[in-house]
Amino acid sequence: MQVDVLTLICLLLFVGAMGKSAQFLLHTWLPDAMEGPTPVSALIHAATMVTAGVFMVARLSPLFELAPIALGFVTFIGATTAFFAATVGLVQNDIKRVVAYSTCSQLGYMFVAEGVGGYGAGIFHLFTHAFFKALLFLGAGAVIHALHHQQDMRRMGALRKVLPFTWAMMLIGTLSLTGFPFTSGFVSKDAIIEAAYATGTPIAMYGFVLTSVAALLTSFYSWRLMFLTFEGKPREKPEVLERAHEPPWTMGVPLVILAIGSLLAGAVFMHFFIGGDEVSFWRGSLVIHAAEAHHEVPILVMLTPTLAMAAGFAVAWYFYITNPLVPFGLAKRFRGAYQFLLNAWYFDALYDGIFVRPAKRLGRFLWKVGDGTIIDGLGPDGVAARVIDITNRVVQLQSGYIYHYAFVMLVGVALLITYFIFAGGGLPR
Repeated sequence: MQVDVLTLICLLLFVGAMGKSAQFLLHTWLPDAMEGPTPVSALIHAATMVTAGVFMVARLSPLFELAPIALGFVTFIGATTAFFAATVGLVQNDIKRVVAYSTCSQLGYMFVAEGVGGYGAGIFHLFTHAFFKALLFLGAGAVIHALHHQQDMRRMGALRKVLPFTWAMMLIGTLSLTGFPFTSGFVSKDAIIEAAYATGTPIAMYGFVLTSVAALLTSFYSWRLMFLTFEGKPREKPEVLERAHEPPWTMGVPLVILAIGSLLAGAVFMHFFIGGDEVSFWRGSLVIHAAEAHHEVPILVMLTPTLAMAAGFAVAWYFYITNPLVPFGLAKRFRGAYQFLLNAWYFDALYDGIFVRPAKRLGRFLWKVGDGTIIDGLGPDGVAARVIDITNRVVQLQSGYIYHYAFVMLVGVALLITYFIFAGGGLPR
């Protein structure tokens, strides 16, 4: 089999990045990681673990530039992940799980950027994403802390007046995540979508379409989170709502710092990452393409992310503020689709059937048959058991009566005589 070595190397490296950065097919661990403490979740999603795959692909950009097939695969997986995770986030009820799937989706944006050669744009979105995603996670943690560990958004509501500071911080994070004009997320996300369109290849257009749709879905589920949590009628128990309080300063100060970054980091640092100073800023650490090409796009393309953001906000407003009964009616009418999204496209059930259950059956077989029957039955335990059985039977022969021993001796003599008669041709002389 003849394969291009660099393509194979880059594909294998990217498969590792898919697992590390929770991309489509290897994403299932990320929502389950939400069981940990919220500050740990914020660090994992914003600054450390899941971003490592994006960083690796960018640093290995000289290799990936020589493997266009691998770059196309990176774009395809990134775009698919951005769309897939956004669809799942539409219906999740755990406030941290919504933000977790949002991370999965935003990582897809970063890989789309790198797949079309915009490595600086990918790292730029990683940089801005760190601010607003950490802000959203810590803000969600402040809500959970205030409501005594309640994470189900269906049991929240009307918290804006009770937690105005937390609401303001979550609002800033949501504006940046959804790409509200001039926020950090707006600057970096628009650069990715424009880069995908400007590249012009079929796989890049696939990335452009799916990231644009994901922008609409992102806006919807982000505002859904805000409206369910902070608006409407209170759905908490009265005693819980009475004891709800703003976070202490130890939690509030990081929120303020992250909010400033969510608003200003994009505009302040854009010229370093993807602007006029990018060559001197990166200093050869990753491949830089002509930045001008990424901005030569029609005005409608430039407006696409903003229009998608506005459409998502409008639909969320109608669903959860104007007519809150609509989501229940849709979920009931399209129950199959609702369950499909609620169960994250049934990947957990699929992997359980393909990998987990067969592995359990194999383990049980090796335990019961291999270890229990064969090794213990025929091995050391089996030999020891047979020796005990035989000795127990032999012991029964020692009765202590002389006539028993004489009878055994007589039987032995008879057997010896019989042997000599048939084997030796007669008795010995």
